Amino acid sequence: MAAARTAASAARSPGAPAAAAAARTRRPPSARPARLPPLLVLLAAAAGPGAGGAARLYRAGEDAVWVLDSGSVRGATANSSAAWLVQFYSSWCGHCIGYAPTWRALAADVRGPYPLALWRCSASAAAGLHPGFIPRMTPPAPVEIWEVGCQVRMTGTPLPPPPSLSWGHRGLPRLSSPPDPLVESLKASATTSAPGLYPSCVLTFISSSVTPPGCLESRFFEAPVPVPGCFPYWAAAIRVAALDCAEEKNQEVCRAYDIHFYPTFRYFKAFTKDFTTGENFKGPDRELQTVRRTMINFLQNHTDGNRPPACPSLDPIRPSDVLSLIDKRGDRYVAVLLEDDSSYVGREVILDLIPYESIEVRRALGSDTAFLQKLGVPSLPSCYLIYPNGSHGPVTVGKPLRSFFSSYLRSLPGVRKKPGSLPGRPSRDESSEAVVWRDFDRSKLYTADLESGLHHLLRVELAAHRSLAGAELKTLKDFITVLAKLFPGRPPVRKLLEMLQEWLASLPLDRIPYDAVLDLVNNKMRISGIFLTNHIKWVGCQGSRPELRGYSCSLWKLFHTLTVGAGTHPKALDGTGLEDDPQAVLQTIRRYVHVFFGCKECGEHFEEMAKESIDSVKTPDQAILWLWKKHNLVNSRLAGHPSEDPKFPKVPWPSPDLCPACHEEIKGLGTWNEGQVLLFLKQHYGRDNLVDTHSADLGGPGEGAPAPGEKQEGSQAPPEQPPADHGAESLRPPSLLPPRAHLSERSQPGLDLLLGSRAGGEGRRGAEAAAAFLGMGFSSLDMSLCVVLYVASSLFLMVMYFFFRVRSKRWKVKHHHPSV
Repeated sequence: MAAARTAASAARSPGAPAAAAAARTRRPPSARPARLPPLLVLLAAAAGPGAGGAARLYRAGEDAVWVLDSGSVRGATANSSAAWLVQFYSSWCGHCIGYAPTWRALAADVRGPYPLALWRCSASAAAGLHPGFIPRMTPPAPVEIWEVGCQVRMTGTPLPPPPSLSWGHRGLPRLSSPPDPLVESLKASATTSAPGLYPSCVLTFISSSVTPPGCLESRFFEAPVPVPGCFPYWAAAIRVAALDCAEEKNQEVCRAYDIHFYPTFRYFKAFTKDFTTGENFKGPDRELQTVRRTMINFLQNHTDGNRPPACPSLDPIRPSDVLSLIDKRGDRYVAVLLEDDSSYVGREVILDLIPYESIEVRRALGSDTAFLQKLGVPSLPSCYLIYPNGSHGPVTVGKPLRSFFSSYLRSLPGVRKKPGSLPGRPSRDESSEAVVWRDFDRSKLYTADLESGLHHLLRVELAAHRSLAGAELKTLKDFITVLAKLFPGRPPVRKLLEMLQEWLASLPLDRIPYDAVLDLVNNKMRISGIFLTNHIKWVGCQGSRPELRGYSCSLWKLFHTLTVGAGTHPKALDGTGLEDDPQAVLQTIRRYVHVFFGCKECGEHFEEMAKESIDSVKTPDQAILWLWKKHNLVNSRLAGHPSEDPKFPKVPWPSPDLCPACHEEIKGLGTWNEGQVLLFLKQHYGRDNLVDTHSADLGGPGEGAPAPGEKQEGSQAPPEQPPADHGAESLRPPSLLPPRAHLSERSQPGLDLLLGSRAGGEGRRGAEAAAAFLGMGFSSLDMSLCVVLYVASSLFLMVMYFFFRVRSKRWKVKHHHPSV
């Protein structure tokens, strides 16, 4: 599981690998920010997140990752001129959070740097760079000209007194009095170029090795952020993307792509016309180098018919082909990377040079020692360069690494960016949501957390499975049975769970589509008195960022309430087949996490813990303490992991301020008083400690899952110390606490009013009467069975009718005696 923690100090997840990295910034820092030119600052600001925007693991415009969603993934991957590597992830999954820096680094690595060059030019020289753009200054002043990858920007340098500056464009009105500092992006046809300068994919390419006439003070940088419209290294051949399956608007598309666990990597070939779920990532691990090499293998396995047009051949050429290239003069450089069969350097350099022209990069295997000696190549990998004038020889670089070879080849005179640009990347996500931090008492358990988690569990996580059969169906039935008997929530939710449990128990089928379960969860028959919220509202599980805590926190709370419920109500499971087994609840939780929990690595960690010691549980009280111990073990493992919320550090729970009696010292060593811990857990996760605050507006009665456009509530950063009332009352044994009003007495009138207010007339009352008569709601599966039975019964009656009618006629003929 992902990061999470209990309401007291944070629930922790039973998964995600330990990592020493703390929270890290996404925007790469500049080495010397004080000396960065103004345009770099403006570029960095342009790519930053919008004010108040909700944080995500990946942000369009800030990260080099293509951010996809339900509306764009099919259009991007279908019949694309490039291949795609898409990560389907969940923003609450601790392993996904921990892996996000690696995925960003991979996308940035194959994207390549964005070169940025600066010249200070006279006004006349600036005007001569492109005849369509004529800067006019009064008085004349120097002009800064920037080349950012494929884009050219001109900046007027204000002098005291500020000059009057305007840009004249042929056929377009002038832009007068631009803001200070002036940054005007010049966009023009790719076919137009200034005399004596190289053409560029947008305006005018100014080679980093040539300073335009009349311009001085050449300075070169690398832009710290992606530049829209520029040509990344590998993106013309393969693109790195991500899609968040935790967003409910993406639920259907994740089901369509058959995504059950996170993160899942899928490759999509270029020019795929029919819908496909892609090819699963096959690699020994998910390290950056491993994934990058599998990307290369995937490209190399494309056939000639569907290989991306921009992707050169990645297959090695023969030594005889190298010799023929040496004997042939041409108008371009030819670089041959010589390497052994297991090396990927040559293929990486080939892909790095995709956006450059006037150079061709090939690779050859150096298994022939005589051939290497003839070329004068002492070691592998090496680069042998053939110049346009026919000269040739090995290249000397500092280290035989991909970055050294690529940088050397890009810096050759005449090597420049190709004309053209990629389709526009998704624009920066500037959407913001009005979210409010909710003050909460860490000593309390909140209904909103449990019901929001149950909503995600039933409508999103389980819904990832199209149909259920065998062990999956048995696990679902047992888990719903445990929920129906032990869930401590409000009566409408408990009634829904009981109805679902009865329906599953009575179903005679070996396989059921999960849509049938969803019909009942969403109360399609609108039965009065049952509903489960279709909105998410975290209270005790809210995090300082939307992707922290949340669902995994609520799942931990749910598991604890189930073990406590089994311990405090030993007769609750009577008649279910799970009674008289102290491990029943733990084993059901174990099977659910193993079969259904989205974070696969988290589920594997939980399974390892269960295999080690779950058999030692002999009583319901031991089951309560077992889950508590394993929860704290996960806390310890994930402390410092990127999924840890800095506002809710992963420390042993309960903390001394929440339960002083739980902590003691023996011979100077701190230890747990497990007897007091057990009393505390039964009180904290008991029904009497459940608070309905923030639950009144959790939604209507079974009106289905949220519409695709609905947004979930996130959270702004909480105050430094979220207020909480850790009063002495919360530490008393349950017998000493004042009695809590029964939920049915307190909640039902309001809920009945809510249900009735939605009816709106005789039609709704009639529907409710019909539903009451039927006793329970029918799903689409039930209705289908009814139709089949109705048709079969009708046919049977018709057959019987004709049978008896024919038989009756025969009897009459046989016994007919005509009178004379």
